[in-house]
Amino acid sequence: MPRSTPVPALAAPAARVHDGLVLEPRNVRFDWAELPLHWIPDEPMATHIINVLHLLLPEGERWFVKVFEEALPLIRDEQLREEVLGFIGQEAIHAEAHQEVLDHLLGQGLDPRPYVRQMAWLFQRVLGDKPGLTPARRRESIIERVAFIAAVEHFTAFLGNWALNSPGLDRAKADPTMLDLLRWHGAEEVEHRSVAYDLMVHLDPGYLRRIRGMAISGPLLVQLWVRGARFLLAADPTLHGRLKPSWREAGRIAKRGLLPDPVESIRSGLRYLRPGYHPTQEGSSSQALGYLATSPAARAAAGR
Repeated sequence: MPRSTPVPALAAPAARVHDGLVLEPRNVRFDWAELPLHWIPDEPMATHIINVLHLLLPEGERWFVKVFEEALPLIRDEQLREEVLGFIGQEAIHAEAHQEVLDHLLGQGLDPRPYVRQMAWLFQRVLGDKPGLTPARRRESIIERVAFIAAVEHFTAFLGNWALNSPGLDRAKADPTMLDLLRWHGAEEVEHRSVAYDLMVHLDPGYLRRIRGMAISGPLLVQLWVRGARFLLAADPTLHGRLKPSWREAGRIAKRGLLPDPVESIRSGLRYLRPGYHPTQEGSSSQALGYLATSPAARAAAGR
């Protein structure tokens, strides 16, 4: 039974039922004791551009969890409810895994707390639940924030797919524990890539909601990433402020396979705007599950 009623041609497609999709929170653990500050050897800029993930994700994914918990009473489809509960479990573990990296950076003399405090203010105060709203306005607030998350999840799935297909990081001898974190997390982002989108369509199948979510979340994510890269390079105690990020240098690094291709990132964002778009068009579930079956951290969590 479809989750939403038919909509006009320019509206988002109805959410698709995923037969057999069971999202399993994997309680992984990582040992960061031997992680070098520049975990891509001799590549501090590439290292810190990727490290922005650790700045954004703990507060961001805790916010995802809170918004989805607020949305649970609005869900009228039992399968979707189960997927949302699995999504909540996975995102909560993601937040803690990246928090551990921040704690490790602090121990290495790079203090991430000034930037993290800004993220806490953004997600808790600006994007958090507003007390005193009428039931109708509170419902609208929840749906709007779900649309923001659906747009962000499009990019996390894109990044996850890149992490699973990034031999440049292996050639550069990136730290294996960090690679496992990125690929375990990336695989789970690909695995649950449809949940936020399907929830948005379930609550509001309108095309304009989807476009507005991307119009706000996309530029905000780019701005936060640029600011995060600048912050980390300035705060790195070994660089003494000598290294400044630039789009040109990021492009050169991407050509060596150490960062996602900026052009492909833009194309990915544009795909989200297509009327017939659905997240199942991004990445491969079988590849994601294949990695999760071999990930050292995921195997250890499963007792294998």
